[in-house]
Amino acid sequence: VRAGKCGHHYKDFGWCLPFETFSCFLADEKERFDPTQFQESIVQGLNQTGTDLEAVAKFLDASGAKLDYRRYAETLFDILVAGGMLGKQPSVCDLFTASEDLETMQAYAQVFNKLIRRYKYLEKGFEEEIKKLLLFLKGFTESERNKLAMLTGILLANGNISASILNSLFNENLVKEGVSAAFAVKLFKSWINEKDINSVAASLRKVGMDNRLMELFPANKRSCEHFSKYFTDAGLKELSDFARNQQSIGARKELQKELQEQMLRGETLKDIIAYVREEMKKTSISEQTMIGIVWTSVMSSVEWNKKEELVTEQAIKLLKQYSPLLKAFTSQGLSELTLLLKIQEYCYDNIHFMKAFQKIVVLLYKADVLSEEVILKWYTESHVAKGKSVFLEQMKKFVEWLKNAEEESESEEEEGD
Repeated sequence: VRAGKCGHHYKDFGWCLPFETFSCFLADEKERFDPTQFQESIVQGLNQTGTDLEAVAKFLDASGAKLDYRRYAETLFDILVAGGMLGKQPSVCDLFTASEDLETMQAYAQVFNKLIRRYKYLEKGFEEEIKKLLLFLKGFTESERNKLAMLTGILLANGNISASILNSLFNENLVKEGVSAAFAVKLFKSWINEKDINSVAASLRKVGMDNRLMELFPANKRSCEHFSKYFTDAGLKELSDFARNQQSIGARKELQKELQEQMLRGETLKDIIAYVREEMKKTSISEQTMIGIVWTSVMSSVEWNKKEELVTEQAIKLLKQYSPLLKAFTSQGLSELTLLLKIQEYCYDNIHFMKAFQKIVVLLYKADVLSEEVILKWYTESHVAKGKSVFLEQMKKFVEWLKNAEEESESEEEEGD
């Protein structure tokens, strides 16, 4: 800078400024790149807006044009969410000074929603702020935790943050002292209130959290029964049912994997049947569910030939071998029908098996796995839409033969009478 009658010359830019203008320019630069000045500017502006959250949102929107939100995102969110709690200068907008009710938290969530939509680059910094706060939960009062939980649930419902932030709740100390589970109750209540359990489930699955909810409890309490009672008593039966279903799905996947491994090891059918029956008792899986698992395990136990004319022969050979296993878990008509529908869906979903359907059904009929009554029921009313016209046409002659055999049998009985 060089003094001159016209003012001060800023040589990097090559223009002259009056002294007062240049002083303001320097002040703006200090405000832009000085964290303390940034903090003071935000707090001062928030205090001027008062408790009017609409005015707060407008102030934050306008300030982003002159303040460096990208550089000071952490400072910004520290002030907005919990300034006083985290050693920052508190503002009248501080979350933890607000009243503990859902409507107020919804209004706060809108402030963050508008800010992040306007400045998309703040999204990551905001998630980091929430993760950090969740790790500090033990330092908050119960009321402060409740407010943060409600706000977090609403933000999750709005898509402002990812469900991956819930990883912070699996912190060993938070889990051990019951803080995580209590926080989760308030969080999921507000999340489900904003959306529904299906939306919650989809978000959890997206980040692989759907099978981890049991980890909200210490190891000695990680049972479906404890989880179910805890959240049902708290008024979250839908979450309890979801977790139970996820655990059941997980158990079925493990069972299917173990079955396939037993087949690959060449275990005897007697041992495999005994293992499956024991698992049915332990997990309370119905026979209808189990026959679906057994069918999938059998069909996944080999590498299938890519040629359609060879795959049928391969399937027949395999199913002859494992027909006693299928028979062991089709003692009820409903189980037989479940298996037949599984076969239909499998042959439709795997294009090389389209022509194999009728041969598979006839094989299992002869092996006494599928009964005449169930095949006729499937043909007339219980088939599904997948490949319907193709498979009904394949089965037409066999079904006619079954009906004729049934009529002849009835005629012989009448003559005998």
